[in-house]
Amino acid sequence: MRMSNIIYLLVILLTGCGRFSNKDQKAENEKRIVCLSKQYNEIIYELDAQKDLVAVDLSSTYPPEIKELPTVGYHRALSTEGILSMKPTMIIHDNNVGPEQVMQQMAELKIPMMVFNTKGNDIESSKALVSEIGKYFGKEKAADSLNTKLDRDVRRAEEALAKYTEKPKVVVIHYGRAGNLYLTMTENSTTGDLIRMAGGTIPIPGDKGMMQLSAEVIAKSDPDVILLTDYGYDRLGSPEQIKSLPGVAGTRAAANNRIYRVEEHDMVYFGPRTGEVILMLQELIHRDEKTQ
Repeated sequence: MRMSNIIYLLVILLTGCGRFSNKDQKAENEKRIVCLSKQYNEIIYELDAQKDLVAVDLSSTYPPEIKELPTVGYHRALSTEGILSMKPTMIIHDNNVGPEQVMQQMAELKIPMMVFNTKGNDIESSKALVSEIGKYFGKEKAADSLNTKLDRDVRRAEEALAKYTEKPKVVVIHYGRAGNLYLTMTENSTTGDLIRMAGGTIPIPGDKGMMQLSAEVIAKSDPDVILLTDYGYDRLGSPEQIKSLPGVAGTRAAANNRIYRVEEHDMVYFGPRTGEVILMLQELIHRDEKTQ
Protein backbone atom coordinates (compact mmCIF):
# COMPACT_ATOMS: atom_id res chain seq x y z
CA MET A 1 0.00 0.00 0.00
CA ARG A 2 1.32 3.41 -0.92
CA MET A 3 1.92 6.09 1.69
CA SER A 4 -0.71 8.24 -0.03
CA ASN A 5 -3.27 5.54 0.72
CA ILE A 6 -2.18 5.39 4.34
CA ILE A 7 -2.55 9.17 4.60
CA TYR A 8 -6.00 8.93 3.06
CA LEU A 9 -7.03 6.31 5.60
CA LEU A 10 -5.68 8.43 8.42
CA VAL A 11 -7.66 11.41 7.18
CA ILE A 12 -10.85 9.35 7.10
CA LEU A 13 -10.12 8.10 10.59
CA LEU A 14 -9.45 11.56 11.94
CA THR A 15 -12.45 13.17 10.34
CA GLY A 16 -14.63 10.73 12.23
CA CYS A 17 -14.01 12.96 15.23
CA GLY A 18 -16.33 15.55 13.68
CA ARG A 19 -13.80 18.36 13.95
CA PHE A 20 -14.67 19.74 10.53
CA SER A 21 -17.99 20.92 11.96
CA ASN A 22 -16.33 23.14 14.58
CA LYS A 23 -17.35 26.78 14.33
CA ASP A 24 -15.07 29.78 14.23
CA GLN A 25 -14.93 30.87 17.86
CA LYS A 26 -12.86 33.99 17.21
CA ALA A 27 -14.68 35.68 14.33
CA GLU A 28 -13.96 39.11 15.82
CA ASN A 29 -10.20 38.60 16.04
CA GLU A 30 -8.18 41.02 13.92
CA LYS A 31 -5.09 38.83 14.21
CA ARG A 32 -5.92 35.34 12.95
CA ILE A 33 -3.28 32.63 13.11
CA VAL A 34 -3.66 29.26 11.41
CA CYS A 35 -0.97 26.88 12.69
CA LEU A 36 -0.23 23.67 10.78
CA SER A 37 2.14 21.88 13.17
CA LYS A 38 1.17 19.70 16.10
CA GLN A 39 4.52 20.36 17.75
CA TYR A 40 4.13 24.13 17.43
CA ASN A 41 0.52 24.01 18.55
CA GLU A 42 1.27 22.12 21.74
CA ILE A 43 3.97 24.64 22.62
CA ILE A 44 1.65 27.56 21.85
CA TYR A 45 -0.95 26.17 24.25
CA GLU A 46 1.63 25.35 26.93
CA LEU A 47 2.76 28.98 26.70
CA ASP A 48 -0.87 30.13 27.01
CA ALA A 49 -0.36 31.98 23.73
CA GLN A 50 -3.36 30.61 21.82
CA LYS A 51 -5.45 33.80 21.96
CA ASP A 52 -5.09 34.50 18.23
CA LEU A 53 -5.03 30.88 17.10
CA VAL A 54 -8.20 30.45 15.03
CA ALA A 55 -7.64 27.07 13.30
CA VAL A 56 -5.22 24.15 13.22
CA ASP A 57 -4.53 21.01 11.22
CA LEU A 58 -6.16 17.66 11.99
CA SER A 59 -3.03 16.10 13.43
CA SER A 60 -2.92 18.67 16.25
CA THR A 61 -4.63 16.82 19.08
CA TYR A 62 -2.92 18.09 22.25
CA PRO A 63 -4.04 19.60 24.52
CA PRO A 64 -7.62 18.24 24.38
CA GLU A 65 -9.15 21.72 24.10
CA ILE A 66 -7.40 22.24 20.77
CA LYS A 67 -9.99 19.89 19.27
CA GLU A 68 -12.59 22.62 19.80
CA LEU A 69 -10.95 24.79 17.15
CA PRO A 70 -11.88 24.53 13.47
CA THR A 71 -9.54 22.42 11.36
CA VAL A 72 -8.29 23.18 7.88
CA GLY A 73 -7.50 19.53 7.10
CA TYR A 74 -4.66 17.06 7.43
CA HIS A 75 -1.33 18.90 7.25
CA ARG A 76 -0.16 16.97 4.17
CA ALA A 77 -3.54 17.12 2.42
CA LEU A 78 -4.59 20.75 2.83
CA SER A 79 -7.08 22.60 0.67
CA THR A 80 -6.93 26.24 -0.38
CA GLU A 81 -10.62 26.68 0.42
CA GLY A 82 -10.24 25.28 3.93
CA ILE A 83 -7.41 27.65 4.81
CA LEU A 84 -8.96 30.72 3.21
CA SER A 85 -12.27 30.10 4.99
CA MET A 86 -10.51 30.99 8.24
CA LYS A 87 -9.33 34.37 6.84
CA PRO A 88 -5.81 33.96 8.20
CA THR A 89 -3.53 36.94 8.73
CA MET A 90 -0.66 34.54 9.45
CA ILE A 91 0.00 30.89 8.59
CA ILE A 92 2.58 29.15 10.77
CA HIS A 93 3.92 25.78 9.66
CA ASP A 94 6.99 23.56 10.00
CA ASN A 95 7.58 22.79 6.30
CA ASN A 96 5.91 19.39 6.71
CA VAL A 97 2.85 20.56 4.81
CA GLY A 98 1.26 20.01 1.43
CA PRO A 99 0.30 19.63 -1.25
CA GLU A 100 2.84 22.01 -2.75
CA GLN A 101 0.33 23.77 -4.99
CA VAL A 102 -1.79 24.81 -2.00
CA MET A 103 1.18 26.42 -0.29
CA GLN A 104 2.12 28.13 -3.55
CA GLN A 105 -1.39 29.56 -3.75
CA MET A 106 -1.05 30.93 -0.23
CA ALA A 107 2.18 32.63 -1.27
CA GLU A 108 0.61 34.03 -4.44
CA LEU A 109 -2.23 35.46 -2.34
CA LYS A 110 0.45 37.14 -0.21
CA ILE A 111 -0.79 35.61 3.03
CA PRO A 112 2.11 35.94 5.51
CA MET A 113 3.70 32.59 6.38
CA MET A 114 6.47 31.69 8.74
CA VAL A 115 8.50 28.72 9.92
CA PHE A 116 10.45 28.89 13.16
CA ASN A 117 14.21 28.49 12.69
CA THR A 118 14.72 25.79 15.31
CA LYS A 119 14.03 22.17 14.33
CA GLY A 120 13.08 20.94 17.81
CA ASN A 121 14.19 17.37 17.07
CA ASP A 122 15.94 16.58 20.37
CA ILE A 123 15.80 17.79 23.96
CA GLU A 124 18.12 20.78 23.61
CA SER A 125 16.69 21.80 20.25
CA SER A 126 13.19 21.45 21.65
CA LYS A 127 14.05 23.87 24.44
CA ALA A 128 15.44 26.30 21.88
CA LEU A 129 12.20 26.01 19.90
CA VAL A 130 10.14 26.73 23.02
CA SER A 131 12.27 29.83 23.61
CA GLU A 132 11.90 30.95 19.98
CA ILE A 133 8.13 30.53 20.01
CA GLY A 134 7.96 32.15 23.41
CA LYS A 135 9.80 35.21 22.09
CA TYR A 136 7.52 35.43 19.06
CA PHE A 137 4.40 35.48 21.24
CA GLY A 138 5.88 37.64 24.00
CA LYS A 139 5.87 34.73 26.47
CA GLU A 140 9.56 34.56 27.36
CA LYS A 141 9.02 33.92 31.08
CA ALA A 142 6.55 31.13 30.38
CA ALA A 143 9.05 29.61 27.95
CA ASP A 144 11.78 29.67 30.59
CA SER A 145 9.46 27.94 33.05
CA LEU A 146 8.57 25.24 30.53
CA ASN A 147 12.24 24.58 29.79
CA THR A 148 13.09 24.42 33.49
CA LYS A 149 10.34 21.83 34.01
CA LEU A 150 11.51 19.84 30.97
CA ASP A 151 15.06 19.71 32.36
CA ARG A 152 13.73 18.56 35.73
CA ASP A 153 11.56 15.83 34.19
CA VAL A 154 14.40 14.57 31.99
CA ARG A 155 16.69 14.33 35.05
CA ARG A 156 14.03 12.33 36.86
CA ALA A 157 13.79 9.98 33.88
CA GLU A 158 17.58 9.56 33.75
CA GLU A 159 17.69 8.78 37.47
CA ALA A 160 14.80 6.31 37.16
CA LEU A 161 16.49 4.57 34.24
CA ALA A 162 19.41 3.52 36.42
CA LYS A 163 17.24 1.06 38.35
CA TYR A 164 16.25 -1.04 35.31
CA THR A 165 18.42 -3.99 34.34
CA GLU A 166 16.80 -5.05 31.07
CA LYS A 167 16.45 -3.43 27.65
CA PRO A 168 13.12 -4.63 26.22
CA LYS A 169 12.49 -4.80 22.48
CA VAL A 170 9.59 -2.49 21.68
CA VAL A 171 7.58 -2.33 18.46
CA VAL A 172 5.46 0.79 18.02
CA ILE A 173 2.60 0.48 15.54
CA HIS A 174 1.01 3.73 14.44
CA TYR A 175 -1.69 2.32 12.23
CA GLY A 176 -2.88 -1.09 11.12
CA ARG A 177 -4.14 -3.28 9.64
CA ALA A 178 -4.62 -2.57 5.93
CA GLY A 179 -3.84 -5.49 3.65
CA ASN A 180 -1.93 -7.10 6.54
CA LEU A 181 0.47 -4.15 6.57
CA TYR A 182 1.29 -2.12 9.65
CA LEU A 183 2.53 1.47 9.67
CA THR A 184 5.36 1.01 12.15
CA MET A 185 7.90 3.32 13.78
CA THR A 186 11.57 2.58 13.11
CA GLU A 187 14.62 2.99 15.28
CA ASN A 188 15.48 6.06 13.17
CA SER A 189 12.61 8.20 14.45
CA THR A 190 11.61 10.46 17.30
CA THR A 191 9.80 7.43 18.71
CA GLY A 192 13.04 5.47 18.55
CA ASP A 193 14.82 8.22 20.49
CA LEU A 194 12.09 8.24 23.15
CA ILE A 195 12.17 4.48 23.52
CA ARG A 196 15.97 4.53 23.91
CA MET A 197 15.71 7.26 26.56
CA ALA A 198 13.15 5.09 28.34
CA GLY A 199 15.57 2.14 28.38
CA GLY A 200 14.25 0.09 25.47
CA THR A 201 15.13 -0.55 21.86
CA ILE A 202 13.15 -0.65 18.62
CA PRO A 203 14.21 -3.73 16.57
CA ILE A 204 12.99 -2.18 13.30
CA PRO A 205 15.79 -0.58 11.23
CA GLY A 206 15.08 1.84 8.41
CA ASP A 207 16.08 5.15 6.87
CA LYS A 208 12.58 6.59 7.37
CA GLY A 209 10.82 7.28 10.63
CA MET A 210 7.82 5.14 9.69
CA MET A 211 7.61 2.13 7.41
CA GLN A 212 4.85 -0.13 6.15
CA LEU A 213 5.76 -3.59 7.40
CA SER A 214 4.25 -6.99 6.81
CA ALA A 215 2.88 -9.21 9.54
CA GLU A 216 5.86 -11.50 8.98
CA VAL A 217 8.33 -8.74 9.83
CA ILE A 218 6.45 -7.90 13.03
CA ALA A 219 6.43 -11.57 14.01
CA LYS A 220 10.14 -11.99 13.26
CA SER A 221 11.06 -9.02 15.45
CA ASP A 222 9.32 -10.83 18.37
CA PRO A 223 9.05 -7.76 20.63
CA ASP A 224 8.77 -7.90 24.39
CA VAL A 225 6.35 -4.96 24.25
CA ILE A 226 4.02 -3.65 21.56
CA LEU A 227 2.77 -0.08 21.75
CA LEU A 228 -0.15 0.96 19.56
CA THR A 229 -0.97 4.61 19.05
CA ASP A 230 -4.52 5.66 19.77
CA TYR A 231 -5.58 5.64 16.09
CA GLY A 232 -4.54 2.05 15.55
CA TYR A 233 -5.51 0.72 18.99
CA ASP A 234 -9.01 2.18 18.95
CA ARG A 235 -9.64 1.06 15.38
CA LEU A 236 -8.45 -2.50 15.95
CA GLY A 237 -10.70 -3.09 18.95
CA SER A 238 -10.20 -4.97 22.20
CA PRO A 239 -6.85 -6.20 23.56
CA GLU A 240 -7.90 -9.78 22.81
CA GLN A 241 -8.58 -8.91 19.17
CA ILE A 242 -5.27 -7.14 18.90
CA LYS A 243 -3.41 -10.12 20.34
CA SER A 244 -4.87 -12.36 17.64
CA LEU A 245 -3.74 -10.20 14.71
CA PRO A 246 -1.39 -11.69 12.11
CA GLY A 247 2.18 -10.99 13.13
CA VAL A 248 1.18 -9.96 16.64
CA ALA A 249 -0.12 -13.35 17.75
CA GLY A 250 2.78 -15.51 18.85
CA THR A 251 5.02 -12.65 19.93
CA ARG A 252 6.27 -12.47 23.48
CA ALA A 253 4.33 -9.22 23.85
CA ALA A 254 1.05 -11.00 23.06
CA ALA A 255 1.88 -14.05 25.19
CA ASN A 256 2.66 -11.88 28.21
CA ASN A 257 -0.19 -9.38 27.70
CA ARG A 258 2.27 -6.56 27.09
CA ILE A 259 0.39 -4.63 24.45
CA TYR A 260 -0.41 -1.07 25.48
CA ARG A 261 -2.16 1.99 24.08
CA VAL A 262 -0.24 5.25 23.75
CA GLU A 263 -1.20 8.64 22.36
CA GLU A 264 0.24 9.46 18.95
CA HIS A 265 0.98 13.03 19.99
CA ASP A 266 3.22 11.72 22.78
CA MET A 267 5.39 9.69 20.42
CA VAL A 268 6.22 11.72 17.33
CA TYR A 269 7.77 15.02 18.44
CA PHE A 270 9.74 16.59 21.26
CA GLY A 271 8.06 19.22 23.39
CA PRO A 272 7.54 20.56 26.90
CA ARG A 273 6.08 17.23 28.09
CA THR A 274 8.83 14.99 26.69
CA GLY A 275 10.29 14.27 30.12
CA GLU A 276 6.85 13.18 31.33
CA VAL A 277 6.45 11.01 28.24
CA ILE A 278 9.78 9.26 28.85
CA LEU A 279 8.75 8.52 32.44
CA MET A 280 5.44 7.12 31.19
CA LEU A 281 7.20 4.92 28.64
CA GLN A 282 9.59 3.63 31.29
CA GLU A 283 6.66 2.46 33.38
CA LEU A 284 5.07 0.71 30.40
CA ILE A 285 8.05 -1.02 28.84
CA HIS A 286 9.64 -2.01 32.18
CA ARG A 287 6.38 -3.05 33.82
CA ASP A 288 6.84 -6.11 36.09
CA GLU A 289 10.60 -5.99 35.54
CA LYS A 290 12.77 -6.59 38.56
CA THR A 291 14.76 -3.50 39.42
CA GLN A 292 18.17 -3.04 40.98
